[in-house]
Amino acid sequence: MLLQLNLLHLPYNHQPSLPNSIIPKPLTPPISSLPQSFPRTGSGRRASLSACHSLGSPVFSLPEDELDVELGRLLALLPEEMRRRVSDHPELHQLMEVVMDLGRKPLARFPSGDFVISEFPITVQDIEHATAQVGDFAIDNRAGISRTLHRISAIRNRKGAIIGLTCRVGRAISGSAKLLQDLVQDGASLLLIGPPGVGKTTIIREIARMLANDYKKRVMIVDTSNEIGGDGDIPHAGIGSARRMQVPNADMQHKVLIEAVENHMPQVIVIDEIGTKLEAMAASTIAQRGIQLVATAHGVTIENLIMNPSLEMLVGGVQSVTLGDEEASRRGVQKTVLERKGPSTFSSGVEIISKTQLRIHRSLEATVDAILSGGLPNVEVRKMKSQEQEENSPKGPVINSSPNGNVMYEDAVEQADDQNDQNVSPSQLPNDMVEDSWEHKVPLRLFCYGILEATVMQGVNQLKMNDAALQLTDNISEAHALLALQAKIKKNPRIQAAAKSHDIPIYVTKTSSLEQVTKAIQALVDDHENGLKDSVSMDKIKLSEKIDALEEARMAIEHTVIPKREPVDLLPRTSHILSLQLDLIRKYQLEARRIAGESDVHLRILPSHYMTDEEAKTDEISEFDDFASNGSANGSPYSLDRLPLLPE
Repeated sequence: MLLQLNLLHLPYNHQPSLPNSIIPKPLTPPISSLPQSFPRTGSGRRASLSACHSLGSPVFSLPEDELDVELGRLLALLPEEMRRRVSDHPELHQLMEVVMDLGRKPLARFPSGDFVISEFPITVQDIEHATAQVGDFAIDNRAGISRTLHRISAIRNRKGAIIGLTCRVGRAISGSAKLLQDLVQDGASLLLIGPPGVGKTTIIREIARMLANDYKKRVMIVDTSNEIGGDGDIPHAGIGSARRMQVPNADMQHKVLIEAVENHMPQVIVIDEIGTKLEAMAASTIAQRGIQLVATAHGVTIENLIMNPSLEMLVGGVQSVTLGDEEASRRGVQKTVLERKGPSTFSSGVEIISKTQLRIHRSLEATVDAILSGGLPNVEVRKMKSQEQEENSPKGPVINSSPNGNVMYEDAVEQADDQNDQNVSPSQLPNDMVEDSWEHKVPLRLFCYGILEATVMQGVNQLKMNDAALQLTDNISEAHALLALQAKIKKNPRIQAAAKSHDIPIYVTKTSSLEQVTKAIQALVDDHENGLKDSVSMDKIKLSEKIDALEEARMAIEHTVIPKREPVDLLPRTSHILSLQLDLIRKYQLEARRIAGESDVHLRILPSHYMTDEEAKTDEISEFDDFASNGSANGSPYSLDRLPLLPE
């Protein structure tokens, strides 16, 4: 402590004599190497001490100038001209990565696209200048900048020399895991799936901080390549009070996982990039010990994990089962089917569609069972609005973020705007107007049979349709169309009969290839659009039909059934209109019978006390014939005490 106090009183330009092996690298680059657009503090010494204090603090609220300092440390790897070009770009704070390949022009990648930052190709000196300022490259050819989240990845030639660099920007974004706050709070083990660059590491870093700081749990991060906690021995402030174990070699990650459980007594373990069978087995062992797991894996959907022999254990594994003849006939499937082998390692799964949209599988086991049986899993899509509000698609409950941070669930309500112009097809609209136009239209609900949901969603994305345009449902009675694989639908007459009974058109594809599925989706969407053009007139026809049916029943009751005490047969109607007529008849305190003909059904209105108990046991048609043969209009021995009040 005395040595530290004395060092603080030394002149700023005085450097204590230390051996070369322990001279620390400067925490920040020289002030002159920072982009000119970054704010500077009064003196270099104060800026350095401020950075040390802020980065070492366990509180996750970095000021904007500290974020600029971290970005400046990455840009310090570039020559002066490249630094200036990047710092002048309007999307500087959305910089994704910088690519430097020997003999090619360097590129800076932004959300809007690639940006050339120098007209001169990269030289060996440029690459040596950059590699000299980063840590040592591990066996996975990754390195980092101490106490930052940036990742530097190297490309080597056959002799081992570095000929290319990918300098990826790492940021700790507060609130990036708020869409998953309810699952994290419930103690669910989460498996995050998504392609590279979609933000998996950013989300689990925020989850680790949330569990450690907000919910006061003992969190241990097994950091494979120092992406979660940053490079260096002191972890980044973005993980909060969570602890971090570094992995010396990627092949030893499964051993480090077991070591973390046995030595450090964690309540939660956070793992980045489970990619091998040994790691999947280690995660399964940890889950059986009652420890909450949060992990990521590369893939697009849950189906990718099911088909991956190395990672299928994460979702319970898959095995082939041979069914008996009776069971196969009862299920309507082949004798050999795929089923889940055992319990899933993770209780919930999250498919990261984009940085603002997630697809939630609350029960991962139920999802796997549904996929293997050819059905549709129960999926909940959550989106992050620009106003920092959360919402869900109609597949699940709607989630809104309240001002106090609580999560409120509401029932999803489907609404259609009758004022919307139905004559314009989404394919004729500009791309930026398709999403808005579908928000005011009746969504097309599709029932899939024998075709994976992921293939259908990829086809929807290729057609540039919004999620509101097409919704997948597992209830065939709610579907507007049925999309099936030809080989599957032929073997299941029950599905065909159900579709026919609900008047649902069937679209069939010979194979489940993306091209054929996309064509089928385009065809059914076009047919649905053509049907929507006449939706207003159809509603008017249905309304007039209802009015006519109810007026028919009212006239029969008031002019024949009550005054003359005679039964009256109404005209054949649909089941929905028959139920409306029956409700009206009961308001008059009368009874009615359903009479089934050869091709239709109609109602017969009976006067009060028309049937005796003995007559009720006889056949309905013969009973009416006996009544007609009496020749008396007042054949009933009962009289009506009083007339019922007529409904308005």
